[in-house]
Amino acid sequence: MKKLYFLSPFLFLFTILQSCNDKKLIEVVEVPLPSTTEQQPTLGSPDDVKAEEGSFQLDKLPYAYDALAPSISSTTLEMHYSKHYLTYTNNLNKAVLGTPLENLTIEEVLAQLDPNDAALRNNAGGFYNHSLYWKCMAPKAGGEPTNALADAITRDFGSFENFTSLFKDEATKQFGSGWAWLIVDKTGKLQVTNTSNQDNPLMRNALVPGTPILGLDVWEHAYYLDYQYRRKNYIDGFFNIINWRKVQENYDAAVTK
Repeated sequence: MKKLYFLSPFLFLFTILQSCNDKKLIEVVEVPLPSTTEQQPTLGSPDDVKAEEGSFQLDKLPYAYDALAPSISSTTLEMHYSKHYLTYTNNLNKAVLGTPLENLTIEEVLAQLDPNDAALRNNAGGFYNHSLYWKCMAPKAGGEPTNALADAITRDFGSFENFTSLFKDEATKQFGSGWAWLIVDKTGKLQVTNTSNQDNPLMRNALVPGTPILGLDVWEHAYYLDYQYRRKNYIDGFFNIINWRKVQENYDAAVTK
């Protein structure tokens, strides 16, 4: 009896350990890892984004959402185009509905709108600014302008390098949300300026009025997913995708009108 009594604690301990091991075996479940395809976000098509019925419709995005990477990611571009731009367009149509502005061009609306009308000012500006911004970028672009635009930049800024430094500085120092612009003023001279929120140089309240030929969005929604607080890196990346051919077309139109 003594021997059995002596052995019983060990039998009890062995029983507990065996029970724990059995539980461990029961709890181990093999979970399949998600496939690479499942981890990738599904991109839509810019062609599928449609504004509500109204005077103004979305300008077609002239490239796929992933075409500007790595300067601008597909996630940022899809959100920017299909959410922000779409909202400005729909709200603009609501703001002009039933008013004399309903049948005007967006440039005419901007020239005539009352700056105290916040809804119209913000949404008309948001529509025009983004419509220009999309066209100012292209995949496999960047570099330097040529022809008449290159000559005008050298004439008015001294060199392309001087222009680049000035434009980047204007974009960087814009406090809060806004835009940086290359414009043609009423004398035909090129100038660099910036505006707050969705204002632009076509509005009556512009401190430096003129016709925009290049615009850079420095709202956080344009870059935060890709660059976080590093706006300067976003601005540098923008210069790798500037569509100078389109900017040249904008310049030609501005100086001949």
